[in-house]
Amino acid sequence: MAVELDDETREMLLRVASSAKAQVRQVLPAKIALTAADGAGNAAIAGQLAVSVNTVRKWRGRFAKLGLKGLKDAARSGRPRRYDDLVRVAVVAAATSTPPGPAATWTHAAIATRVASTVLAPISASQAGRILAGLDLKPHKVTSWLTRRDTPDFWDRARDICGLYRNPPTGAIVLSIDEKTAI
Repeated sequence: MAVELDDETREMLLRVASSAKAQVRQVLPAKIALTAADGAGNAAIAGQLAVSVNTVRKWRGRFAKLGLKGLKDAARSGRPRRYDDLVRVAVVAAATSTPPGPAATWTHAAIATRVASTVLAPISASQAGRILAGLDLKPHKVTSWLTRRDTPDFWDRARDICGLYRNPPTGAIVLSIDEKTAI
């Protein structure tokens, strides 16, 4: 497939291809598209970039068909997330608050129980641990640095804010001008 580039697209691809900070999965397709636009064949591109001809064929074809959008990774299959952002926020909120009763620190089981009573989402202790590990949060090392009023509308506000960050309105820029220490 023939690959033709306008000046603006070529400049963008050159920036990505020569970037020291761009991810490899962005750089390789950009280099393939640039080399293909210069008239090189698939075998020559594969040899020059030390990849298989099938890889060159894939990215060249996707770029010719979809343009710059074709250079992004396709959506991957897999099981959808079981817990939404609100559950993650609830785990962090529990882990960074004062433990109930005489306990000096939170356990994963206690966090799971708190989350289940707060957002009405049953969660296992091991899942609470995975969420905390993914965020590099260690509840046994947290001193109650976070103070949060347990207002009735806290979870509604947290849901609204998380939704705004995850799915901003079309054409809008979302800026935070206040620390959301409770989220």
